[in-house]
Amino acid sequence: MSMILPTLMIVQVVSALAIIVLVLLQQGKGADMGSSFGSGSAGSLFGASGAANFLSRSTKWAAVVFFATTAGLAYVTHSNNGVGVDSGIMQNYQDRSVPQAPGAGPSAPGTPAPNSVPSVPAPAAPAQPDASVPSVPATPAPAPADAPKPAQ
Repeated sequence: MSMILPTLMIVQVVSALAIIVLVLLQQGKGADMGSSFGSGSAGSLFGASGAANFLSRSTKWAAVVFFATTAGLAYVTHSNNGVGVDSGIMQNYQDRSVPQAPGAGPSAPGTPAPNSVPSVPAPAAPAQPDASVPSVPATPAPAPADAPKPAQ
């Protein structure tokens, strides 16, 4: 079982590179990269149908191998058979910005604690004026008599 994962990864990379090369070799509507490799003489090398049929079939099978190895890699990595898989550095991250209910222990991220309601902070009570600080009057004090008057 330990050799399946590296083997599938090698086949995955080789098939991805094969798809890249085969797609670049195919001749598009204009003079693409395929014409730089001598597609004019492809009739003698690949038969009467030319390179288009051979390259398209090769691309198809490379894509089939690519998708099969992708499915195999997904199956192998997610069927851990009870063995813990280290999924990365963020695996045990606890988000400290989310408030926790008092007495609630740490839980797995994304899973609510059993029989718990998300805590919502209570609205803040309006501040009471402090008796030791003098209050500012709501109306402005009258200007002194010798102060200049604003122009109108």
